[in-house]
Amino acid sequence: MKITLSVIKADIGSIGGHITPSKELIDEIRNFVKKNGKGLVIDLYVSCTGDDVAILMTHERGKLDEKIHKLAWDAFMAGTEVAKKQGLYGAGQDLLVEAFSGNVKGMGPAVAELEFEERPNEPFIFFAADKTDPGAYNLPFYLAFADPMYCAGLILSPKMAKGFKFTIIDVEHTEKDKYIELNAPEELYDLAALLRDNERFVIEQIHSRGSGEQAAALSTTRLHNIAGKYTGKDDPVALVRVQGEFPATGEVLSAFEIGHYVAGFMRGSHTGPLMPCKLNSTISYFDGPPIITGAAFCVQEGKLTGPVDVFDHPFWDYVRNRIAEKAIAMRRQGFSGAAMLPYSELEYGGIVERLERLEKRFKFRD
Repeated sequence: MKITLSVIKADIGSIGGHITPSKELIDEIRNFVKKNGKGLVIDLYVSCTGDDVAILMTHERGKLDEKIHKLAWDAFMAGTEVAKKQGLYGAGQDLLVEAFSGNVKGMGPAVAELEFEERPNEPFIFFAADKTDPGAYNLPFYLAFADPMYCAGLILSPKMAKGFKFTIIDVEHTEKDKYIELNAPEELYDLAALLRDNERFVIEQIHSRGSGEQAAALSTTRLHNIAGKYTGKDDPVALVRVQGEFPATGEVLSAFEIGHYVAGFMRGSHTGPLMPCKLNSTISYFDGPPIITGAAFCVQEGKLTGPVDVFDHPFWDYVRNRIAEKAIAMRRQGFSGAAMLPYSELEYGGIVERLERLEKRFKFRD
């Protein structure tokens, strides 16, 4: 059976600041999709990561389907009305246009979609991150799909021997998608050269070179490119098929142990370690740290079994403690140097006005 996995995510309101949506808001979205998705959606899962709500849907309508995307958009609009009635912070924050037009790409919500013929067993992981941008996935997915130090299957599994093809998007180019396809392992150094720049080059898709099947889909939305000003961090989502000709679940998860430094944290303007958290985790310290959650499923004939929380294990408690120490160490540096993002990433914030004012006070010395 050929099915589509669509996950569409938005921040449309949160309790107490950027912490978590209300139960009533989440219930409204879930009930809206259940009621209005009859005949369109086979199954669904609604969750929150920090202050973001994500709708995961299975269907047979393919990628970028107008009816599926409008269903999610209308659900977020309904949830926004609940947020307004409850006085939640940032009601409708990620809905950057007034009217729906075709699909949600370029309208604010993040979207990732996979379409494939189901295998006899079809496991996948749905990742959602908060207080960071799409480049946060660059290093973990590079390691999971291209580095045998993290993915043993690259040298142990005949199905993975040919490696993977990465589709990379240049998110600074806003007129139309500007992308490049690079093959691992032959172009590994070229891949690394691009993916080191998390704010410009981000992974959009990964395909198996053995079977041609798509292994991963990632959202690449940069909100400030749409709104023309800072409106919140991009909070990306990803769908990753696992096992068989793809990395095993544990191989995909292994790279998240690093807690690598990413953009985000308070006001989306700082640097902090990405912390793997349990499903439906909230946001806390310094509006962070940047977090990622993972929900593992199996899907058959479009019906979901799961989720299993991939980061709810004693091992990850140790990892979280160590990452918390990294977060505190970076925050002790305050606004200085690497602790805060470069000016190129702050151009939509209030600091620009301050710098423009100060520029007029500079003098030249003979």
